[in-house]
Amino acid sequence: MIARMGKATAAATILGGIPLAAGAADDTEKANAARLKVLVIGAHPDDPETCAGGTMCLLANAGHKVTCAYLTRGEAGIEGMSHDEAAAVRVEECKAACAVTGATFVFLNQIDGSTEVSVPRYHEMIDFIREQAPDIVLTHWPIDAHRDHAACGMLVLDAWRRLNYSFDLYYFEAMSGTQSQLFHPTHWVSIDSVLDQKHRACFCHKSQHMDDIYNGWHTTMEQFRGIECRCKAAEAFIKHTTALATLD
Repeated sequence: MIARMGKATAAATILGGIPLAAGAADDTEKANAARLKVLVIGAHPDDPETCAGGTMCLLANAGHKVTCAYLTRGEAGIEGMSHDEAAAVRVEECKAACAVTGATFVFLNQIDGSTEVSVPRYHEMIDFIREQAPDIVLTHWPIDAHRDHAACGMLVLDAWRRLNYSFDLYYFEAMSGTQSQLFHPTHWVSIDSVLDQKHRACFCHKSQHMDDIYNGWHTTMEQFRGIECRCKAAEAFIKHTTALATLD
């Protein structure tokens, strides 16, 4: 479930009210109408899974359409391999992870370690999100020590504004304190019921030494956020809200 600090919400909803209860089997039209399009945009392979994998599993398991977009293919992410070799390995890991979470996947065309924030890149992200037509987008908090994370968040933020706030925007955290900075959640998601599913998805990214990275950092984050919302493990988000206004 999602909870705001100091408040409990219904166990059958998430992210401020998305239903997690399946529709009646004989009411297909109503179930399809309630099916939301959720787009999760991460800078690298494994970012969506480690930062929001439990939430992705909950949403996909409830019948919502979850699409996982990777800004890069992780080209610089395997020591001793060329960009092409590393990308090939990491793409296969993404496919395996999405098979576990129930998400579909798409790769954007930036390069790991060399992501750009520029007018052409802004337009690429706007066009991509417009084509996807999501109801909800989850992405990186833009105040992040990792340049690729920060770039991803800034590009999505610009697209949200340029598309006239047409989707709900939530930011996730990545290794807060080391990478994400000044992250103060507005929403928490209990991932107790899908914790094993999330971990299986994350550990599909074998090239990233998950035994050390996940168990050494992400487990602690899950437990800390769980303490905040009174469960075993949780993921935290910031919902970006603003007065709706049409841009010139």
